[in-house]
Amino acid sequence: MNDLSPELPVGGDFLYAPVGTRPIFTTEKMSDEQHEIYKVADTFIRQDVEPYHTELEHKKSGLMQSIFHKAAELGFCMVEVPEAYGGLARDKVTSMLGSEAVARVGSFAVTLGAHTGIGTLPLVYYGTEAQKQKYLPRLAAGEIIAAYALSEPGSGSDALSARTVATPTPDGKSFVLRGTKQWITNAAWADLFTIFAQVDGDKFTAFLVERNSQGLSIGKEEHKLGIRGSSTCQVILDDVIVPRENVLGDIGRGHKIAFNTLNIGRWKLGVAGIGAAKAALRHGVAYALERRQFDKPIASFGLVREKLSSAVTSIYAGESMAYRLGGAIDARTALLDHAAPDYWKKAVDVIDEFTIEASVLKVFGSEACYRVVDDMLQIHGGNGYTEDYPLERMLRDSRINLIFEGTNEINRLIIPATLLKRGLTGKIPLMPFAEQVMSELAGTSEIPQAGKGVLASEILATELCKRAILYAASYAMQKYMIDLKEKQHILGALANCVIALYGMDSVLTRASQAVSAMGEAGASVHLACSKLHCFDARASVFQELHRIAMNMADGDELDTIYSNLDKLDRRYRVDIRTAEEHITDRLLNGGTYASLFA
Repeated sequence: MNDLSPELPVGGDFLYAPVGTRPIFTTEKMSDEQHEIYKVADTFIRQDVEPYHTELEHKKSGLMQSIFHKAAELGFCMVEVPEAYGGLARDKVTSMLGSEAVARVGSFAVTLGAHTGIGTLPLVYYGTEAQKQKYLPRLAAGEIIAAYALSEPGSGSDALSARTVATPTPDGKSFVLRGTKQWITNAAWADLFTIFAQVDGDKFTAFLVERNSQGLSIGKEEHKLGIRGSSTCQVILDDVIVPRENVLGDIGRGHKIAFNTLNIGRWKLGVAGIGAAKAALRHGVAYALERRQFDKPIASFGLVREKLSSAVTSIYAGESMAYRLGGAIDARTALLDHAAPDYWKKAVDVIDEFTIEASVLKVFGSEACYRVVDDMLQIHGGNGYTEDYPLERMLRDSRINLIFEGTNEINRLIIPATLLKRGLTGKIPLMPFAEQVMSELAGTSEIPQAGKGVLASEILATELCKRAILYAASYAMQKYMIDLKEKQHILGALANCVIALYGMDSVLTRASQAVSAMGEAGASVHLACSKLHCFDARASVFQELHRIAMNMADGDELDTIYSNLDKLDRRYRVDIRTAEEHITDRLLNGGTYASLFA
C-alpha cells in the first residue's frame, strides 16, 4: 500500500480506487502563465510554421533548421532544462502544452520533440555535472540539435538485442563504437547523439557522441509516407572513438535510460496526438459549415454531425487522460528535495511509477488522432484526398504515431505486464481488491449499486468495469501462470480494457470536478462528453472480456466466467442523441474544440 497523502496521485490507482478518490489536474486548472505559453506556441505555429508546410515537405534546404532556431529563440528548447544550465525548469504540464500546440505540423513537431524530449532529457536525468555543463546550455539555446539513436536495422521494439558494440580501448580511456542505427530522427542535422551500444557483448550502455567524431557518418534520407519534412536517416559508426567521460549513466544500465526516456516520449506523443486531432477538428468544422449539398450545409447532415461529436468526445477523453498524467507527475515530483544529491534518480522513479498510464496515453492518443483526422478527411470528401487541403498531409503525418516510441502493439504488452508485475509484488494493491471482488461475486459481500447524481450510472459502470477487468486478469494469471506472457491475444485484450478504464475514470473525475465548480448547466459539455465516452468504453470493455473468456475457457469454464461477468455487466440508459446534438450545436457555433469550454 502507499503511505502518501490521499490527495496525491499514485501510479495505477485508477485500477482499484473508486472514481474521484483523488482530485486530478485538468486543463481547467491551468495557470495564466501556462495559457500564455500555449498562446505563444500556437501563434508561432500559425505564423511561422504552417505557411511553410509545403516547403518543409519538400525539404527546402535550411528551412527546418531556420524554423527550429526561431523556436529556440522563443524558449521552446529550454522548457524542461534546469535553470542552472540556461533552462526555464518548467513542469511537465507546461512542456505538454508545447507538445500539443506544435503537433498540427507533424514534421516540425517531430523535429522539435526529438530534440527537447528524447534528445535532451536523457542528459537532464542521467548526465554528470560535467556533461550537463558542456552540453545543456547549448541544447537549451538551440545552438546544437540533439538526436536519440536506439533502433537498429535488426532491432526496433527489441532494443536490448542491439548489435552495435562498444569496445574499451587498451588504456581504458575510451570506447570504440561499431554498428548502424536506423530511423534516427534529426540525424541529418543533429550535433549530439545519444547512442546505445553493447559493452563486452551484454552491457547495454548509453554514450554521448558528437557529430564531428571521426568515423561517424549519416546515411541517406528515408522517403517516408508522412512527416516528410523531418530528417530520418541511418547513423553509421565505423570505429568511432568516444571518451569514457561521455558514457551516459552507468555501464550496463542503458536500458534504464532507454525505457524511462521512452516513457516520457510516450505521454508527450499521446498529448501531441490530441493536439493534432483538435486542429483536424477545426478544419472539419469549417468545411462542414462552408460546403453545401442538396441546398444545405453538410453540417446539418446527421452522419456528419455524428463524426463531429465523436471527435469531440475522443479529444475530451484524451485531454482528460493526458493532463491527469502530467499533473500527477508534477504533483509527485514537487515533493522531492531538488537540492538532494539523489533528486534526479527519484525524479526518474516518479516517471517510472506511471509507466502504465504513459503507455495507455500513447496508444489512446495516437489512435484517437488517426481516427479523428480520418473522419475529418471524410467530411471533406474528395477534396480531403488532395494536397489542396491540410487533411491529406495530416493523415499521412499522424500514421507514424502508432509506430513511434514503441509500436502500439508493444505498448499493449507493456500495460498488462507492468500491471501484473506490480500487483504480484504489492506495489499496486490489487490482491486485496481481487479478494474483495471474489467475495462480491460469491455473494458474501455486496456488489456496488448506483449512487446519486447526474453521473451515477456512469460511475457505477466504471466501478463494475474495474472489478470485471481484475476478475478476468486474475483468472488468466491462475490459469496460465508464467505462460501468460506468451498469450498476446489475451494480454492485448486486457490492455484494451485498461485503456478504456483509464479514460472512463479520467473523464468522470474531470466532469465531476466541473459540476462541483460550475454546476450542471455550466458543465453541460463535460457531462455530455463523459456520458458518451463511458457508454462506448463500457461496451468495449465487456466485449474484450468476453473475447478473453472465449480464448482461455475450456469446457464448462466459459459458463462460469460468463456468469461472473454478467453480474458486473449492468446496462443503463444514455440519451445519446441529445448529448451528441448538444456537443455539435455548441461546436458549430464556436468553431473550435476550445470554444466548447469558453
